[in-house]
Amino acid sequence: MQHRLEKICVVGSLSCDLVMRVPRRPQKGETIIGSEFATFVGGKGNNQALAAARAGGIVSMIGRVGRDHFGDTIEHKLKTTSVDCRYLSRDEELSTGIADILVDADGDNSICIAPQANSRLSAENIEAAREVIAESKFLLMQLEIPIETVLAAARLGRKESSIVILNPAPAPIGGALPEELWSLLDLIVPNQTEAELLTGIPVVDLMSAIDAARALQSKGVGKVIITMGEMGALLLEEGKIPSVCPAFEVPVVDTTAAGDAFCGALVAALSRGATMDEAMVAGCAAGALATTTLGAEPSLPTRTEIEKLIASRAGGAAGCGSETLA
Repeated sequence: MQHRLEKICVVGSLSCDLVMRVPRRPQKGETIIGSEFATFVGGKGNNQALAAARAGGIVSMIGRVGRDHFGDTIEHKLKTTSVDCRYLSRDEELSTGIADILVDADGDNSICIAPQANSRLSAENIEAAREVIAESKFLLMQLEIPIETVLAAARLGRKESSIVILNPAPAPIGGALPEELWSLLDLIVPNQTEAELLTGIPVVDLMSAIDAARALQSKGVGKVIITMGEMGALLLEEGKIPSVCPAFEVPVVDTTAAGDAFCGALVAALSRGATMDEAMVAGCAAGALATTTLGAEPSLPTRTEIEKLIASRAGGAAGCGSETLA
């Protein structure tokens, strides 16, 4: 019997990404010459909404852009990817957010962000979008918008019985999130760096990842997934043995939006009834595929591409590629 597809609401940032490929990232005071330049739609909220929609989810986006060409471009891309933009608001004073991204020869990146209109996504915008949050089973958020807005969305999501998911990126300075927010989360999905900032535990291997995940659980969130790049991803659910999904081996071009692809594909899989382990595998496959293409939006894979990569690994989709840690 086919599971009914549940709706997803993404609350977060939208920006335009200015991406330059460089031989290496410059040192202080140094000027270097890049080899490629391109402009893409981006922002963690935008990326995760697009990723979830391409992975088969029914997605709505709550965010704020400027009344400018970049805002028009972002809205057009979302709509052509079948993302509901009823609650994409326009700022009359501030322009659309901008991200300046340098990608080195190894595919690693450095990113500077000017939030612009994202900084004025407010609790009032969230309340105005109550209808779409109420009809969504899953609420996915990040931290490129004001924390008060994240809190307002989490409160409303909890009140409307949504499953509240936070990708704590970028992690706050000092690693502190409001205590109330922890109590409103059903799942948190940090990467290694974010997990360390939130817990003080360096995540360098699977055992330290388990320690960090348990520390996150102790703050009040029942489920934790830590993404670890080449080491895959770790899942810790309350009362269960930790499990890990090994990373998929792919040629890396640009790691931008790999975490966003993971989160989008994860929630899309959950929305069609996948288990947490199965959803984590879908996330790992999507994250890997996102590193094979330059830029955020062009790299976000479709459900077909994700399932093809999963099936290509030994054991295929049936085994889900997930291993349990004793």
